[in-house]
Amino acid sequence: MKKVILFSLFVLLVTAFQFCHSSKQAQGAVAKVSYAANVQPIIQANCSPCHIAGQGRAKALNSYDAAKANIDDMLTRVNKNPGEKDFMPMRHPKLADTTIAVLARWKESGLAE
Repeated sequence: MKKVILFSLFVLLVTAFQFCHSSKQAQGAVAKVSYAANVQPIIQANCSPCHIAGQGRAKALNSYDAAKANIDDMLTRVNKNPGEKDFMPMRHPKLADTTIAVLARWKESGLAE
């Protein structure tokens, strides 16, 4: 009888701690995305030299204000497929979905600098 009570108590404690685990709470949270930490490196790696002021002839996107003002256009163009009109990055493979998701999260989270 004592073993049954201890086993039941153990199962109850394990079940209770399962719902207190912090990683379950963190799974629903969206990571904070900022221009300086996340977006600027994407632009430098994938939009250079065309969209870098002083280097290319296309609209410069290498400042916070420029990226913020053009985020909708940027998302529209990087979500297109190669061969479609206005696809970006021109003459390069489509950006990875995870990279595009960073840009989308930046917009959704308020365009932090």
